Amino acid sequence: METIKAVVGLIKSSDDRFLISKRRQGKFMSGYWELPGGKINTSETAENAIKRELKEELGIKVIVLHFVRSITHKYPDRNVDLSYFLIDSFEGSPFGAENQQIDWASITSLGAYRLLPSVKEVIYSLTLPSMYWITPSIGHYSDEWVNEFDNKLAQGIKLIQLRAKNMLDERFIKSLYIKCNNNNARLLLNTINKTYEENYADGWHITTQEMLSLGTRPCGSEKIIGASTHNLTEALKAVELNIDFIVISPVQATKTHPEAHPLGWQAAKDVVDKVNTPVYFLGGMGVKDLEKTIKFGAQGIAGVSAF
Repeated sequence: METIKAVVGLIKSSDDRFLISKRRQGKFMSGYWELPGGKINTSETAENAIKRELKEELGIKVIVLHFVRSITHKYPDRNVDLSYFLIDSFEGSPFGAENQQIDWASITSLGAYRLLPSVKEVIYSLTLPSMYWITPSIGHYSDEWVNEFDNKLAQGIKLIQLRAKNMLDERFIKSLYIKCNNNNARLLLNTINKTYEENYADGWHITTQEMLSLGTRPCGSEKIIGASTHNLTEALKAVELNIDFIVISPVQATKTHPEAHPLGWQAAKDVVDKVNTPVYFLGGMGVKDLEKTIKFGAQGIAGVSAF
């Protein structure tokens, strides 16, 4: 089967919209909306290829860019290896230089477009941070717990899972939600008896058991849904449910769960390679592991005491 190597450019506006373009008639998967880019020519680097493609397609000159991630997408008759670059700055005003239609789409409006596979997942991954903090699951009302929560916000943590094994007072959750909003952080609830209608949350994190019991995504696209997984089968179930991101664990041995058999780095990487949904590695993770995790194509690391 033919393998095509290609590059893709992620161009973001000042109001957090992304540039997408519509594939012209006569091209493979014509009529679908995609991110701009194209094939890498022989003896051409990926970086030079994306600069050339964006000049040809959009009439812009790329000034600063950086590599984001690679994804292999399998079609019935071909494999496409895609290298994604975030375009940090450029000269010129983008237009359809090849007579293709272009548009600027926000995360919430992507559902209105007929998108190529993986486009939404890759764009969404740029809105997620590289570190996902999970709160201690007990002791929520203690000064120690609250101080730790405040310290994580002060450290710049932008995505927090509020984990609890008991029912929490709504006023307490509201106070945490307000703190997160004031620090441009997002709060996801992993509490018991989820209704997916809780007022003071940016979304929810669901357990593996909760995920396996679902037949459809439990909320609209305006909210975030994350899910815990432990193997590829569960990760693929999360993709089927249109979950926004997954956590795979345990990647390494942990002191808190010594009985759990670690997956290992290669097994975790295999999950990343087979799904387009952003993946966080959990279990024995530390800041020292973040660079390796991102090189493996994952979104980043998650943990209670990882950072």
